[in-house]
Amino acid sequence: MAVGVEEVVKELRSTYTSGKTKTLEWRASQLKAIIRIATHHENEIVEALRSDLKKPELESFVHEICAVLSACKLALKELHRWMKPQKVKTSMTTFPASGEIVPEPLGVVLVISTWNYPFLLSLEPVIGAIAAGNVVVLKPSEVAPATSSVLSKLLGEYMDTTAVKVIEGAVPETTALLEQKWDKIFYTGSGKVGRIILAAAAKHLTPVVLELGGKCPVVVDANINLKVAARRIISGKWGCNSGQTCVSPDYVITTKEYASKLVDVLSAELENFYGKDPLQSKDLSSIINAHHFDRVTKLLDDEKVSGKIVFGGQQDKTNLKIAPTIILDVPDDSLIMNEEIFGPLLPIVTVNKIKESFDVINAKGKPLAAYLFTNDQKLKAEFIGSVSAGGITINDVALHFAEAGLPFGGVGESGMGAYHGKFSFDTFSHKKAVLQRGFGGDVAARYPPYAPWKLQFLKALLRGSILGVLRALLGW
Repeated sequence: MAVGVEEVVKELRSTYTSGKTKTLEWRASQLKAIIRIATHHENEIVEALRSDLKKPELESFVHEICAVLSACKLALKELHRWMKPQKVKTSMTTFPASGEIVPEPLGVVLVISTWNYPFLLSLEPVIGAIAAGNVVVLKPSEVAPATSSVLSKLLGEYMDTTAVKVIEGAVPETTALLEQKWDKIFYTGSGKVGRIILAAAAKHLTPVVLELGGKCPVVVDANINLKVAARRIISGKWGCNSGQTCVSPDYVITTKEYASKLVDVLSAELENFYGKDPLQSKDLSSIINAHHFDRVTKLLDDEKVSGKIVFGGQQDKTNLKIAPTIILDVPDDSLIMNEEIFGPLLPIVTVNKIKESFDVINAKGKPLAAYLFTNDQKLKAEFIGSVSAGGITINDVALHFAEAGLPFGGVGESGMGAYHGKFSFDTFSHKKAVLQRGFGGDVAARYPPYAPWKLQFLKALLRGSILGVLRALLGW
């Protein structure tokens, strides 16, 4: 397929030039097509996700299918407002005039998706691109082959294939795609590949959105409902793809005196959720493949970590499962504290005072998300003001991702750009400034020859001095 990439892009550009994707009717028809895909083929999508990740049906429906439907329905509801030019006030400098900001599609865009939420993270950027009136190529992740195949088949059956294309494949296909000129590239994945994407985009000055990851911290204060906090941490860590989630809690920070209580409650709730033998639980996703299984177990094999496991640690390479694992008092120079885990391991770091957690977090790269559990209003304000992250949730984890009214994106090494809801529309749009004037109100002072009175007039005008304008005009 890589051989035909140039022809695919050429066809898409021809479709875009025709103007048909700019109409409300075309955009709405394609969004409705995605809704039909998600509703009519729910079982097929669930089975693909089960094949790729052994993902429980509830997680597949709530985290992927339902999220795609919500994004589509919101875009359909709001699209006419999003497309409407925004009126802006004009100044005396251009009087009489009217100004507006006109959102226009960028053109031909590329979406390179990832494997951990292969249905949602493929289609939500596509929804934004279509809503904004672009033509799009989707490159699903080859690491989730079943879902990639389903996406290729269903988008080919339901979508306008002159404007929406799916290109499957691995490194050769991605490399061929990156050699083309795009009007925007949207990538979800690792920082390592993100740097490759950014370098390729620079050749054509192509703008990019990079949705990366990072080590997302959870700070746990002592003045909380610990059972509720533990259940929410577990839900966001192990109940979301077994920790294979970009906003999954990567490590916990709490005080030395509170750590044992936290471990006890986390352990009890994990046993409630996944049983005494979690490797047999059908509610726990598997690791995506043998390569990632070995990568995660390598973090456990580190001699600085192996003796500090206080819960879990069991492994089943045949079924690519690792039990929920808690590791206490992990040294900062250990491998697990210097790499994104992206798996079911949860290190706990202890500090003397809870505010010391800010220094621990800020000593590392800026995370995609940061979390705090506390009832202390002052601590909440200080956390929000002191910790730089793509997004923050207080007294829960990952839920800011679910709010369409909040932008979702990274900062620094966790990414650039944002999407969700109208932010997706804006990400794939250019805000075009438009100023309109008539032929009246022409001012001689703007034209040569530049007599002294003209300079006096323009200075007074720009300073907003009506008296000065009159003096210049009347020669006072």
